Amino acid sequence: MMSPEVTAFFDDATNTISYVVRDPEGSSCAIIDSVLDFDYSSGRTDTRSADAVIAFVKEKGYKVEWLLESHVHADHLSAAPYIQEAVGGKIGIGDRIKIVQDTFGKVFNEGTEFQRDGSQFDQLFQEGDSFHIGQLRGDVLHTPGHTPACLTYVIGDAAFVGDTLFMPDFGTARCDFPGGSSETLFNSIQKILALPDETRIFVGHDYKAPGRDEYAWETTVGEQKAANIHVGAGKSKDEFVHMRDTRDATLAMPKLIIPSLQVNMRAGQMPPADEQGDVFLKVPVNKL
Repeated sequence: MMSPEVTAFFDDATNTISYVVRDPEGSSCAIIDSVLDFDYSSGRTDTRSADAVIAFVKEKGYKVEWLLESHVHADHLSAAPYIQEAVGGKIGIGDRIKIVQDTFGKVFNEGTEFQRDGSQFDQLFQEGDSFHIGQLRGDVLHTPGHTPACLTYVIGDAAFVGDTLFMPDFGTARCDFPGGSSETLFNSIQKILALPDETRIFVGHDYKAPGRDEYAWETTVGEQKAANIHVGAGKSKDEFVHMRDTRDATLAMPKLIIPSLQVNMRAGQMPPADEQGDVFLKVPVNKL
């Protein structure tokens, strides 16, 4: 099995890890879960995180074939369109994006002009689909629970799990967003843990578990099975669901959930500008 070259970019503001995944036998690559910087207090965007990825890709002479989203993120804005304009690539996400678009199209009162068919994306993936990064094969697992549209991309000997799993000492993702389900997440995690033990797992976020000094984002299926504090060591579905639902009831909404959802359900595009060319984001009251 091929082993992709993986380069990680950590965003301090949102604790997000973006990845450049390269075919080890060529120059083709994919970029997974890119970040557009956003200052909520001023409403200003910045491209420094995306620019770092673009600069790396250009310096290495890589050809970007894919801009992959693991799901519609609630904690950061996607930079996929900005990166696409600079270095190309097709923007892909799970086909259940349609459910997310329908749900949040209503929350944000988007009206009929907002398309809820996933057409903002270049590729909608389903369970069992495959794709290629040069000679490197990627396979798609549908792993919902955190959101209905979450995917895990299994690329060679590496699995990019988004927010489904975190590092073993931190556990798993919350399930209390609309369309989320702790029972569904448990079942999805079992699909990931059924991969070979040596499969490298790359997580979408890290928050440094208590007692750990450094950020980390790479682990293995074997380590998750043995040591994940939420699902490892044979913990049952009932134990997990009780823990996850109890914990989620105490969590505040992510700081950037309101701008993130509006932008990310549009494949990283801002809402349409008004007649003066100004762009606005909505703040729904008592909806989330």
